[in-house]
Amino acid sequence: MLKVQRIHKKYGKTTVLNNLSFSIAPGEIIGLVGENGAGKSTLLKLLATIEKPTSGKLSYKELTYDKKRKEVRKRIGYVPQDVAIWDDLTVKENMKFFEKLSWVNKSEDELFQLCKDMNLDRWKDPVKNLSGGMKRKLNLAISLIHDPEILLLDEPTVGIDLKSRKEIGAYLQTLKEQQKMIVYISHDMDEITELCDRVICIGSDPFYKNVLEESGKKMIICK
Repeated sequence: MLKVQRIHKKYGKTTVLNNLSFSIAPGEIIGLVGENGAGKSTLLKLLATIEKPTSGKLSYKELTYDKKRKEVRKRIGYVPQDVAIWDDLTVKENMKFFEKLSWVNKSEDELFQLCKDMNLDRWKDPVKNLSGGMKRKLNLAISLIHDPEILLLDEPTVGIDLKSRKEIGAYLQTLKEQQKMIVYISHDMDEITELCDRVICIGSDPFYKNVLEESGKKMIICK
């Protein structure tokens, strides 16, 4: 279980997150929605151990973020909104490069299989020749090299074609069946209601709350 307990985050005098609490169980996909600037990406960075909360407690199983930060980090896969891969390297070279930075060793066949599982078979092609959807798939594959238990995704399908979006969504369902915990940011409410088990709505904009109520999706409202 991943637990977020009474989290506050401030930058100077500006409060970004205020008294935020929820938990995530294995095999659950949680959506994060809200207007721009509501704190969605900030929350993902807190969960990813990239930033620290101003107050409150984060924990995963028996590990608390404040005391066991490195141990928690090894269990997390994080995909930022910006694609973080090397354009001049091939898919194969990118996968092998990031495998060297990982906490686990994977064979070339295992790395190739990760890509094939997402219908990314352009193994020897330079990344600069790939479509936006294929680049997003590669970004996701890299985050899974060390077989994380928690997957944090910041708009992983933004700006890509419908086919790639559907393929990524289908693959996330297979990860859910493997009991991964997934936190998913998207502005596409159809995608959120179709993919996620529960949704955390951050901010005061009533639009997201109204859409979720109409869909019957379970939600947590965080001001």
